[in-house]
Amino acid sequence: MNPDTQPRPATRRPAFHFSVPDNWKNDPQRPIHLAGEYLYYYLYNGDYLAGGIGTSWRLATTRDHVAFVDRGVAIPKFSNGNGDCWSGSLVVDTGGTAGFGAGAIVALVTQARVDAVPEGRQAQYLWYSTDGGRSFRSGGDDPVLDVPGIPDFRDPKVIWDAERGRWFLALAEGDRLGFYASTDLRTWDRVGEFARDDLGLLECPDIFSMTADDGSTTWVLGVSANAKHRGLPATYAYWTGAFDGRTFVPDAEQPRWLDWGFDFYGAVTYPHHGTTGAEDPGLRHVIGWANFWDYPHNTPTIDTDGYNGDDMIVRDLRLVRDERGYRLISAPTAALADYVTTTHLVGDVEVSAHVDLDVSAVAYDLECDVSWSASTQDVGVQVCRAPGGTRFVAAGLDVTKGSAYLDRSFTANPTRARSEAPFDPTAGSVRLRVLVDRTSVEVFVADGETVQSHRVFPLSGDERIRLYSSGGAAVFRDVTVRELEVGPRRDGGAG
Repeated sequence: MNPDTQPRPATRRPAFHFSVPDNWKNDPQRPIHLAGEYLYYYLYNGDYLAGGIGTSWRLATTRDHVAFVDRGVAIPKFSNGNGDCWSGSLVVDTGGTAGFGAGAIVALVTQARVDAVPEGRQAQYLWYSTDGGRSFRSGGDDPVLDVPGIPDFRDPKVIWDAERGRWFLALAEGDRLGFYASTDLRTWDRVGEFARDDLGLLECPDIFSMTADDGSTTWVLGVSANAKHRGLPATYAYWTGAFDGRTFVPDAEQPRWLDWGFDFYGAVTYPHHGTTGAEDPGLRHVIGWANFWDYPHNTPTIDTDGYNGDDMIVRDLRLVRDERGYRLISAPTAALADYVTTTHLVGDVEVSAHVDLDVSAVAYDLECDVSWSASTQDVGVQVCRAPGGTRFVAAGLDVTKGSAYLDRSFTANPTRARSEAPFDPTAGSVRLRVLVDRTSVEVFVADGETVQSHRVFPLSGDERIRLYSSGGAAVFRDVTVRELEVGPRRDGGAG
């Protein structure tokens, strides 16, 4: 039998990435920390396979950002006449400012009525929970924030502004973010805005302060943006800068990007909490939807596993500061190391054209340091490689151009495409880390200076790994492949 015509695998469900139990998921909602665990809500359509529309909020919990326990639907869809539940954010109202008692969980949720004329209606509604976030009740039929006539008016992101003793909200309003303030989560006053007309439709805003590696602190404003028309990503853009409770002044005009790939949309960041429950100001996490609205329904998992909806791996974020200013660097979250099932210590490999590793795996974490000669033009790793070599995903470095790339053109994927991110080849070496799972490949370059995430669908048997170099020789040092699997009870989140 031709190895390149093997049947599809029995399952395409990821081995170590989050996936919805059934039907559909899209946007993540910012997780909150409560009683030693993180509560992760996401938009869920339980009627997706039957052709139903609308989304609810479904809950999963985790203690380590890798393994999640499904807790079911927390806000049912079409619970009232205010329309579909879309994205929003939650806070633990420790002071009871909203009137539901100290410690209540309060969610501000966009509800959308597509039947409203002439352009539909999006407004912000309050929901609350007094049972630890397992279920929510409506805080009233009237919106707490509504500006009729604005077609894009959604995705409220709420934080506690400790310096001014009030709540602050950033809202996506087309080509700008509206800024609002409140003392009770119910009555909101517009206090400012942040406008950008060169990044497409802005969605899912994010704002937080963070301590850098040099001990300084700065603010970060993030947003899901679509800059494809400029040859830039359509993922999570962010700026560092100054925030005074009303305005945000960026350090630079152009944003940086948390991901340069194609499938890291609607991403949300959230603070890390230590063993005492206190926030760590120098560490955050980020989780992003492994899909994009250009091709949301194009996945074979519908047929093989009865679902459509994965996330990319949760990352640890740290803020670094140097002569280039502030920037966020990413790494797969640290607890991923707890789910290694087999480790292959390949060692140092010299490559003048290509070398096929004596390792085959479906889901794994590959790490190495790559160095190259003066004549080397292109160097990297082919993963998800078919035995006959006709299919693969290439994670590599175009040394002459100074770009890192992730190329899914030669395997099954939603659209044939290659993404690129800038990297500095002058050092002659770089750290490369590649995460491979049944529906995704993610490449971290230079210790997470840049990341690229792609949705891919390798066939059964596409498990080979090839190291390659063209134009000159390269050395792959300390090549290590760690196979990964999150077992059904190795979740760290039970109870």
